[in-house]
Amino acid sequence: MRFLNPLLRNLGYEIHRSGAGADGSAFRLFEYQKPDGSFDYAKYKAAQISGNHRKIDNVWVREENVEFLSRYIKEKVGDVKFGICHGTRRGKEQEWFRQYLGGEIVGTEISDTATQFPNTIQWDFHEVKPEWRNSVDFIYSNSLDHSYDPKKCLDAWMSCLTESGICILEHSSGHERAHATDPFGAYISQMPYLILRWGDGAYCAREILDAPSKKGSLQYMKYIVIQRV
Repeated sequence: MRFLNPLLRNLGYEIHRSGAGADGSAFRLFEYQKPDGSFDYAKYKAAQISGNHRKIDNVWVREENVEFLSRYIKEKVGDVKFGICHGTRRGKEQEWFRQYLGGEIVGTEISDTATQFPNTIQWDFHEVKPEWRNSVDFIYSNSLDHSYDPKKCLDAWMSCLTESGICILEHSSGHERAHATDPFGAYISQMPYLILRWGDGAYCAREILDAPSKKGSLQYMKYIVIQRV
């Protein structure tokens, strides 16, 4: 694959690795590789920062959806003391969640632009701060498609939740493809199976919610609610 892709890119094509499930389902995962075939983290980080800079004025999240999710979180979790939004770019997620839920809610962003926005830290969401473990009431993200290893990513997030905490993944028809900026892609029908397989008995998808609002260009927008087993 690493020998063919340089040739195919000149023609506008690229080969990606697919992670196949036991039932024949598959997801797409873009590979960041060094010449020896090993993982190139620097290439991944550079692609994410470059994409962030290009899209820094874009806001994907919608306030009416955050308000809807806030009501859901209050119903399922109760009072929120601490929440995390991963991959937030301009930080509107944590701004609106703080407005509707109160509590300490922070966002993470791998790009150096993180310091420009309130309550945002520059951080790779594949990693966990020690003080986060078992301490987070909810985690929200619409950026799992930016993960180079979605299982590692989700394992990290789930390790942070309290016993009653929930993780909410936004997944839309825009998350189905994989490329250098958005390396993970899957269909919504695949996600519950993938989450169950990645969780390996530790966590699973509990519910899938319809988003109240979505961009007209999207076929669907859903929220996947994940909890520990």
